[in-house]
Amino acid sequence: MGKTLVEIKETLDANIGKKVTIVANGGRKKTIERSGLIEETYPSVFIVKLDKDKHPVERISYSYTDVLTNTVQLTMCEEELEA
Repeated sequence: MGKTLVEIKETLDANIGKKVTIVANGGRKKTIERSGLIEETYPSVFIVKLDKDKHPVERISYSYTDVLTNTVQLTMCEEELEA
């Protein structure tokens, strides 16, 4: 990901609608892994729409600072299209 907040936001803006895997620090040595689509970006936060089948919550938001400080790690998923 980027090294500044602006670079992180620009990267996420370019990937709106694409699938992403999120690994977040859950506190007390716990990590939370989720997957979904980058739905929207705002000046301070971005929203990920989660897979309804796997997660009870529909959407989740994180700040760009979370990504910068590695509290949240994002991995863009390359989806293969079947013909």
